[in-house]
Amino acid sequence: MLEGRRATTHWMHTERLAREFPGTVVDPDVLFVQDGKVVTGAGTAAGIDAALHIVREEYGATATNVIARRMVVPPQRDGGQSQYIPTPVPECRSDSFALVTEWMLENLDQDLTVDQLARRALMSSRTFARRFRSETGTTPAAWLNRQRILRAQQELEQTDDGLEQIAQRSGFGTAAVMRHHFLKVLQTTPTAYRRTFGARAAS
Repeated sequence: MLEGRRATTHWMHTERLAREFPGTVVDPDVLFVQDGKVVTGAGTAAGIDAALHIVREEYGATATNVIARRMVVPPQRDGGQSQYIPTPVPECRSDSFALVTEWMLENLDQDLTVDQLARRALMSSRTFARRFRSETGTTPAAWLNRQRILRAQQELEQTDDGLEQIAQRSGFGTAAVMRHHFLKVLQTTPTAYRRTFGARAAS
């Protein structure tokens, strides 16, 4: 099934998978991989991420958020995030990070730089970037981009507003930039996404 496909597994077993199945392109560092209709995950928690990804592909961001909220898990982790973080993730994030990420979500339409975010967290830019990655498994820019895509998905599903308005509110600035990110991450356009999931939400 995985011959000639990209796949992943738990980081403890990626070398064995690659060795025993040389026809499979094994990505050792990601949470999950979708290659065609085949989805592989990197363990128990990453399996939940992969399952939410499948729900998002079939039913959209709103349905995924409902399920994630019921399961008390984050709906926004994408497959490209690192599965293995060398520094153990603290059981409870620092107040500064919780406040900053909340502020980021409230200001997605702004041009948020690492320097600006670091000042809000009372850290140097280098320390903020390092600690953000250690706690979330991704960079501030990648995290922001994912949140902006999710915000745009929700608005495309739930509103009739124009693409330029949605692009501005979600932080992409223009519909052209939003379209670029949709194609890169979701392999579809905002218009096609709305056609599919806006209609389902309405029905």
